[in-house]
Amino acid sequence: MKKVIKFIPLWKLLLYVVFAAILTGITAFILTSAVLFLETQSSRLSELIELVASFGLTPIVLVLFIVLVLYLLPFFYYERQRYVDYLLIQMMNEIEYISEGHFNQKVTIEDKSIIGELGVKVNQIITEVEKAIVDQKESAQIKNDLITNVAHDLRSPLTSIVGYLDLINDDRYKSEVELRYYLQIIHQKSKDLHQLMDDLFDYTLVQNKESLTNEAPINMEEMLNQLAVQFQFQVKAAGMEMRQSLSTVNSPVVMGDGNKLARIFENLIQNAIRYGKDGRYIDIVLSESIKFIEIHIINYGQVIPSIDLPYIFERFYRVEKSRSQHTGGSGLGLAIVKSIVELHGGQIEVESSLGRTAFIVKFPKIEQ
Repeated sequence: MKKVIKFIPLWKLLLYVVFAAILTGITAFILTSAVLFLETQSSRLSELIELVASFGLTPIVLVLFIVLVLYLLPFFYYERQRYVDYLLIQMMNEIEYISEGHFNQKVTIEDKSIIGELGVKVNQIITEVEKAIVDQKESAQIKNDLITNVAHDLRSPLTSIVGYLDLINDDRYKSEVELRYYLQIIHQKSKDLHQLMDDLFDYTLVQNKESLTNEAPINMEEMLNQLAVQFQFQVKAAGMEMRQSLSTVNSPVVMGDGNKLARIFENLIQNAIRYGKDGRYIDIVLSESIKFIEIHIINYGQVIPSIDLPYIFERFYRVEKSRSQHTGGSGLGLAIVKSIVELHGGQIEVESSLGRTAFIVKFPKIEQ
């Protein structure tokens, strides 16, 4: 009501009040004449008038005020409709401006009525559209980055393979030994390409939020024991020793896809072997908190610089920019790990200080 009154120009507001006062005066004159006439015609009405008169001017003022308000109401409803039309036109103009691409602009909310609610809904739609545009730009950038990184990682091994095949095809090798050496390099580069393609395929699946079609209760203690046996020869070949602490959890069971969960710890153990050789040991620790089953994969080799820690799980991110050539890493392993962990409703963290790097994977406990 206050906003409608403020919307009316002062001169018009005074005109409405004066016009209503004049009509009230005319009505008062007519009512007074009618009452005086009826008073002479009815003794009972005369007594009623005397009773009302005993209260003084208060009843008369009250009646006149009510009459004045009744005359002002049509003017108020007229101006309220004009105010609503003004808000709608303003909102339409703002929406038209926003539709031209100015999504940082929002509809002005000046009223808490249904018009205001409409404005709130329009602003919510604008926010969602703005978010969709940002997401689309980010998706396009991710796609471009993915193509660029894949092209870069494919070019290096392919260049080597083509180069050595040209040497062999042109008989530019000195001996059978040199020929076998070239073939070994081609074989290794082919394996690198195969691993990269596998990683790309897995990364695409988990990024598309592939459903957990094989979800079942998984005993993490049993899985980690199996993985320790699976990696014993690789650990030994690297001159390292794997230590386990798995028996501190009463019920180490989580819900998940066994193959995907195994992929998490395969990647993390391979990572520990690859970058933890200097520390000799790989520790696998199973523990629990109030809400989570926690698995720590710890190595005591190369430290991850603090500047790299926030980006360690991003696709194609490498602490050593050249490590792909020396270790065969695709730069997707940790990104795949993080995506699978999140697919299971879990969390993953990394801590790295001088002489110790720990990847901590947390999965929600099964509600009893």
